[in-house]
Amino acid sequence: MSSLLVADSFLVAAGKVRGLELHRERFVGSCAAAGFDGAGAFWDTSLSRIPTFGRWFPRFGLTSDGPALQMRPAPSPGGRIRVAIHTGPDPRTSPRVKGPDLAVLGELKAQAFTSHAADELLLVDSDGIAIEAAYSSLAWWEDDTLCFPPSTRPLLPSVTAQLLRQLAATQGIQVDERARTPDDLTSYETWLLNALHGIRPIHAWNHGPIDPLPASTATTWQSHLNSLARPL
Repeated sequence: MSSLLVADSFLVAAGKVRGLELHRERFVGSCAAAGFDGAGAFWDTSLSRIPTFGRWFPRFGLTSDGPALQMRPAPSPGGRIRVAIHTGPDPRTSPRVKGPDLAVLGELKAQAFTSHAADELLLVDSDGIAIEAAYSSLAWWEDDTLCFPPSTRPLLPSVTAQLLRQLAATQGIQVDERARTPDDLTSYETWLLNALHGIRPIHAWNHGPIDPLPASTATTWQSHLNSLARPL
């Protein structure tokens, strides 16, 4: 049975994609580190297979049998979410590579839904610092500063987070990396980011009450993010 070594996915909506070159760079680099040097050519020739109509969420993958493209219809866009906090040891074996840990993270995410009706599961490192969610990266606001977990922590380089940093820079918004616990984050407007949904503000933690987030800026920033989409 083949094992998944590397994976990368992105949203294609009406033939447009956000950060396509960044996704390619991450996929090709991870494949090269896994010993496969043909990822760039495979990526480039496979793009023509992706439809330019409708909404799709293709997954480029490298398994022990070689590279493959899986075409998948994109789910409906997500909105505000409830997040559960993972309390056990870090389940990931390759935190800086997307692919090897997707199955185990999917199982934990499903358990979080069963136990907390949670849409995502927030991971913490050995110091109790929030680093990312099962299928999303993390960002939050402290006053007028857009914050991210320290890049020195064991987390996946996120294309959506990188695009958000670029947007903040063009608007003169201060960006910083700060170590915060999940308890700290409940005091801030906190977002989860990924290629499928873009920005999703957290509106509830574990079994806690729902916060209506009346002052959330997520919709505005999602619009900024969508403006970065370019044709395939």
